[in-house]
Amino acid sequence: MQEFEWDGAVIGAPAIRYGQQQVNHLFPQVVQKTMNYVPSYCELEKIVNLTISACDSLEGRADGRADGVVGRTDLCKLHFDFNSTIGQKYDCAASSGSSFGKRQMASAASPAQNGTITAECAALASAIYNGLHDSDGRRAYFWYQLGSEVSDAETDYDSTTRKWIIDISELGGDWVTRGVELLELDNLSTLDGITYDTLRDWMLEGLQRYEDVLLTTWSDLSPFQRDGGKIITYHGESDNSIPPALVWHQLSERLVPSVLGPRTSHCNTNNLQPNAPFPQTSLGSLIEWVEKKEMPVTLNSTILSGTNQGEQQQLCAWPLHPLWKNDGKTMHCVSDQKSYDTWIYDLDAYPLPVY
Repeated sequence: MQEFEWDGAVIGAPAIRYGQQQVNHLFPQVVQKTMNYVPSYCELEKIVNLTISACDSLEGRADGRADGVVGRTDLCKLHFDFNSTIGQKYDCAASSGSSFGKRQMASAASPAQNGTITAECAALASAIYNGLHDSDGRRAYFWYQLGSEVSDAETDYDSTTRKWIIDISELGGDWVTRGVELLELDNLSTLDGITYDTLRDWMLEGLQRYEDVLLTTWSDLSPFQRDGGKIITYHGESDNSIPPALVWHQLSERLVPSVLGPRTSHCNTNNLQPNAPFPQTSLGSLIEWVEKKEMPVTLNSTILSGTNQGEQQQLCAWPLHPLWKNDGKTMHCVSDQKSYDTWIYDLDAYPLPVY
């Protein structure tokens, strides 16, 4: 970007650390294999929906705004207990399959599903959202925020055995076979022998091999800044493909202003939280900043679906987050240390700093 004479740029869901990012798509399947529990996607999705319901009004405390979305995933992380979902009923209709599933891959047909959430599934979901740790308990990477889809944990139904089986992510498998193992294969054939330490080692291999071409972690944009360049970044808080956590923290420390789009998914609206606002006029805000020297404090966003479709909301600049008062009619941008700390991780599973 700094090679071009741009006045500014609006950047959505910046994807850095490609080596870790792609391997991370394999993490839920390794959790399933390690814990020896492969649930139907219906059971997992019910846990996500229960998470959304439980954390809906946290951004407004007692007099909050209940709109079917998680506006404060940081508070959700502090307060939600996965064990609270045990015993809750789930029910999904049969599916005929499709050419493109939740991970943009072909999805198999599945029967109607119903039952109650098991303790095993609650523990599985908790382990996935806790993120990748190696065998010594050191953090290798982080997962998406609570309330985001767990599409990387989607399973397939084997009509012969009538059991749910692990569906190895092609997003992760293709990267490992081609990018790490340098094989002309588009996916891993099995997860046998693959452990959390294996995932960490693949991440480290990608970090070392592609640091100067794919990781895009060089965050010194001072030449662009000296030339008067302006940058606005935004990231869906419920992004289910690129974790907004440490990725977001690194960028937003240097690029001002930066915002989290509460409830939105990966570069799009969120089907599980349809009342989520999405930035629609960010380029206009950038132009105002460049031409009139008026740096935006918040970004305007619009609810594009759901019962509140058409409503305008403001997105707070990092590290501030929304707090609704007056029965959900008035929003303030606030911050507190405990909530802020939920976004900051120490990737101590590596023998070198990870930027």
